[in-house]
Amino acid sequence: MPFTDTLREATTDSWKQSVNHPFVKGIAQGDLPLDIFKYYILQDIYYLKHFGKVHALAATQAEDFQVTAMLLEKAKGTAQAELTVHKQHAEILNITDEDMENFKPAPTAYAYTAHLYRASLSGNLGQTIAALLPCYWLYADIGKTYQDADPSEKIYKNWIDTYSSEWFHKSTKEQIDLLNQIAANSSEKEKAKMKEQFIIAKEYELAFWEMAYTKEDWFSNRQSHHSIVQRHNE
Repeated sequence: MPFTDTLREATTDSWKQSVNHPFVKGIAQGDLPLDIFKYYILQDIYYLKHFGKVHALAATQAEDFQVTAMLLEKAKGTAQAELTVHKQHAEILNITDEDMENFKPAPTAYAYTAHLYRASLSGNLGQTIAALLPCYWLYADIGKTYQDADPSEKIYKNWIDTYSSEWFHKSTKEQIDLLNQIAANSSEKEKAKMKEQFIIAKEYELAFWEMAYTKEDWFSNRQSHHSIVQRHNE
C-alpha cells in the first residue's frame, strides 16, 4: 500500500466530515450566504500567503534540484493564485482596500499556518510536504465530488471548477507522488512523524471550514473556551 493511502485511511472520518461540511455543501448548492464566503476568501488569502512561503522553505530542504525547481514553481503559482483570487472576487464580494488593511486572521487560520511553519522547521522535506498535502488533496477531492454541481452563484461555480480542473489534480498528484518517494527511503520513525504532520494538517482543514461557516473571531473563541471551562467546573 502506498504511504499516502495509509494517511488517507488514518483520516477517513475527518475527510468525510470535510467533504460533507455545510460550508462545502452550501457552495455546491449555491445557497451559502455571500458574507460567509467573503469571510472565507479573506482568511484564505492570508493562508495562501504563508502556504506559498512554506513551499519556498520546502524547496530549500530538497536535495534533488528538480524537486527544488518544482516546489519553487508551486510557491510562485500560489502567489499568483492569491492575486487572481483577490482580483476576481473583490468586486463581487465587495472586498475593499480597507478590508485588506484591517484584516486579522482568525484563530484557526493563524494556528493552521503556524503548524505549517512548525513542520518546515523540522528541517525535513518529508514532514513539510506531509503538512502541505492535505490542502491539495482535500480540495481536489471536493472538486471531483462536486464537479457536476451547478450552483446559481457564478462565484461558487468558478470555485468548484478550479478544484475539479485537470491542472489542479495534476499538481495534487505531483505532491502525492513526491511524498511517496520520500517515504520509500525513510525509516519507520520518520514515516510516523510525517503521518503526524499530515493528520494535524487534515484536522486544521476541517476546522477551517467550521471557522468560515461560523465566522470565527478571537472574541467568540474566548467565549467558547469560557463555556467549556464553565461546564467542566459545574
